[in-house]
Amino acid sequence: NLSQGLDCNGQPPTAEQILTEADLVTSTLYAVLTAITLIGNLVYLEEVLYLVRKIPSFRRTAYIWITGAPPVIATTSCVGLWIPRSSMFTDFTASIYFTICIYKFLVMIIEEYGGDEAIVQTLQDVPVKISTGPCCCCCLCLPSVKMTRTTLSLLKSGVLQVALLRPILLFFAIVLWSNGNYVEGETFSGTSVLKPFLNGNPLITVIVMLWATGCLYCSVCVNDLKCFCGNCIFLFLFQSVLILSQAQSGIINQLVNTGIVECVPPFSSKARGTFMNQQLLVIEMFVITLVSRCYYRRKYSSVELKPAVPEKEDLKV
Repeated sequence: NLSQGLDCNGQPPTAEQILTEADLVTSTLYAVLTAITLIGNLVYLEEVLYLVRKIPSFRRTAYIWITGAPPVIATTSCVGLWIPRSSMFTDFTASIYFTICIYKFLVMIIEEYGGDEAIVQTLQDVPVKISTGPCCCCCLCLPSVKMTRTTLSLLKSGVLQVALLRPILLFFAIVLWSNGNYVEGETFSGTSVLKPFLNGNPLITVIVMLWATGCLYCSVCVNDLKCFCGNCIFLFLFQSVLILSQAQSGIINQLVNTGIVECVPPFSSKARGTFMNQQLLVIEMFVITLVSRCYYRRKYSSVELKPAVPEKEDLKV
């Protein structure tokens, strides 16, 4: 712990206060987390070089973007640890990058199948199960739907909504914070109509995104993409990054609001919650980076290295 310095209701400490007031335990913690972040970035750079040499271009770009999410999130979290008052800006930066990753992930699934038209025509007779987790797994009575252009558009919207809403709401949060109307992690007090959306958005959007991803991914797996969908580690890694980076902060904020996470000067309870989230993210993203390296440095089959391009007659209406 740092020495007593700030009021529990005050702002997070500055970088100078952390450097001057840190004891041996805190200094060791910062050194270890910073070293983990640097090692994770080096592992990612080595992974990129491998992907550039071994993976064809139609899949390489998406792989590089998606595997870059853990080290980018770890780096922004590490910056937030050293400069606690920058946490909203580092979260915004990580959200912008992850927005691109979500888009690349969706495009990769679609392109693996040959495009929107190929998916609709190939899966038009395959029922799409919507009673999937995490929000509808208990609703077994929900009927399956046919794969149509409308269904595909709704599933794509469910995936992309978290990529759009999270950065937009974080932008408004920064604007409100700069005007003194918003404190990160605070509960809704009625002073801004955006506060309930800012507080509840991460968990809700992540749940919807996981549901839409599950529906789309499972529908595609039913048919031809066995080489792509058979290894569920890819989907597991992507969803792990999504849950930890987007939903974990919302859970910790709820613990702060209920008084479970208490004030430890110089950190207020809200700043301490953010501090805990950033520590966890650095460690979690490092583990995911190592797992990703093991997954992507495997031997690819000849089928996996070929793009799934449908025949022209299959695309005719």
